[in-house]
Formats: sequence, C-alpha cells, structure tokens
Amino acid sequence: MIELIKGDITKITVDAIVNAANTSLLGGGGVDGAIHKAGGKAILEDCQKIRSKQGGCKVSEAVITTAGKLPAKFVIHTVGPVWNNGNNNEENLLAAAYLNSLRLASQNAIHTISFPNISTGIYRFPKDKAAQIAVQVVSDFLATTDTIEKVIFVCFDDENYTLYAKLLNQKDLYNK
Repeated sequence: MIELIKGDITKITVDAIVNAANTSLLGGGGVDGAIHKAGGKAILEDCQKIRSKQGGCKVSEAVITTAGKLPAKFVIHTVGPVWNNGNNNEENLLAAAYLNSLRLASQNAIHTISFPNISTGIYRFPKDKAAQIAVQVVSDFLATTDTIEKVIFVCFDDENYTLYAKLLNQKDLYNK
C-alpha cells in the first residue's frame, strides 16, 4: 500500500503526483519547477484557470490539474507551510496539506498517488518532523479508504529516503 522510491517524481507512473506548490500556482523552484517544466504548458494553463476562479491556493489546501506530458494523469498541487520554528501552526498545516491532497485524490477516483517531501526544501521544514507527519497522515488515511490503493513517497535526497525508510519499517508499512 505504501512504497518508497529515491528518484524524480516527474518520471513516476501513477494516477496523480502531488506538487509541493506555492500559493501563486505559477511554478517556482524545486519540485514545483520540475513538475511544471516536465509537464508542459497544459499544467500552467490549468493553474491559471484556478487562479482566475479562486485566486491561487492557500497554505494546506489542494487543487487538481491535468498532468500534461507527465506519465501521471493528474497533478494535485498543495501548498505546504514555510517553517518558522514551529511558531505558526506549521505541523498542523503540513498535516492538512497531505490530508487535503488525499481527500482530493479520493474524490477524483485516483487509485495511485505519489508525494514529494512537502515543505522540506526552500520552506525549511525539518525533514524528520515532515517525514513523521507525512507517514502518519497517509497511514491513517489509508486505513479509512479503499479508493487509494497505493501511495508512493518519492524522495529526492538520501537524507529523506533514510528517514522515510526507518519510519515505514517501524510501522511495518513498507512495501519493498
């Protein structure tokens, strides 16, 4: 039910990949920029339609677009919090970003989904705390649904991969 991969999320074949987006939805650095670049203009065009309708995406919320040229069918864009030493409800906001992405996936009959390590790049969320939140929210959600059959955590770096592997092994959730 849960898999772990070290690699490039833009190359994963799933129903939906999650984008660690910014509130503008117009692309940026890191995984956001990589997804927009690999997926092509169709993703940006969908994001612009969402912006026209609702003005972007707030922290912890999620929206869905086409995946353009990506091997996925959809991109779920969620905005994680910027780390401010835990003083601005960042842990709950990050949990909500994962949960809202999973809910949106479930509402759209998405069976397979891959997540990056949300907020751990330029938003500086501590990687160990972020991994604990991600694994907990996903495992709790999977226990309540049969819509989502597989979640893949896609880690870009060794540090995140090691943290996730340890947590998934402890919870005996890891499908190697």
